[in-house]
Amino acid sequence: MKWKKWIAVTVVAALAVGLAGCGAEKKDAGSAGGEKVKLTVFAAASMTETLNQIAKDYEKEHPDVELVFNFDSSGTLKKQIENGAACDVFISAAQKQMNQLDKTQDEKKNPGHLDFIIPDTRINLLENHVVLVTPEGNPGHVENFNDMAAKLQAGSIRLVMGNSDVPVGQYTQKILAYYGLNEQELANAGHISYGSNVKEVTTQVKEGSADCGIIYATDAFSAGLKPLDQATKAMCGQAIYPAAVLKDSKHVAAAKDFLQYLQSDAAMKVFEHVGFSPVTDGQ
Repeated sequence: MKWKKWIAVTVVAALAVGLAGCGAEKKDAGSAGGEKVKLTVFAAASMTETLNQIAKDYEKEHPDVELVFNFDSSGTLKKQIENGAACDVFISAAQKQMNQLDKTQDEKKNPGHLDFIIPDTRINLLENHVVLVTPEGNPGHVENFNDMAAKLQAGSIRLVMGNSDVPVGQYTQKILAYYGLNEQELANAGHISYGSNVKEVTTQVKEGSADCGIIYATDAFSAGLKPLDQATKAMCGQAIYPAAVLKDSKHVAAAKDFLQYLQSDAAMKVFEHVGFSPVTDGQ
């Protein structure tokens, strides 16, 4: 009788384990097939409108993917990535911030020897243009960059620009240097004010907090501001937007697919509508 009882217990236990196993398999299969991939994209603030539009189109074609954006200055985003923030794709408004996360760059470009991106996924996605804008009515009567420089030197206007850790601010610093203007002296005299990212600079111009501002052509378009002048390559270089997949991404394949889509004709049409353009010969 004891051996019969032992067999019965063994059979029941085996059945229980088998059923539990089947349940686990079904649960895993359901998770793999039913849950959306949540793709987190860190992107320069100047891409807010275009990427939100592109996301709608992309998610229609890829119903299994949900795009989540974090828009801010490239310097802030780079610091967040460095501090461990979860991110699948990074799109910077300048090479500097991307270089600082790329282990293939030299000591000068990546002094911290940081290793956060997958180098062979890195691309030069877009080019933007640095422009001069004024509030409605142009109260400072600024005509172009040459006139802006002359009026700043004379102390008759106030310029709003991005902080030094923001790409648009770095491009502006190059423009000031091109004209031989001393940024610190002008700021101390109250002729320069600052914004933490390009959206903030744009808002200050719109609200009339300054006589003029230096932003991207795309932000001018989105804000309904008409550029007075466009900076040349000699003045500040090219505003190239690099993009890459992060090494710690849990969805590398999906991230690569999204980067590929951003280079498609459909996505480029959205970018070009607001003033972005394909990269010409920038680095």
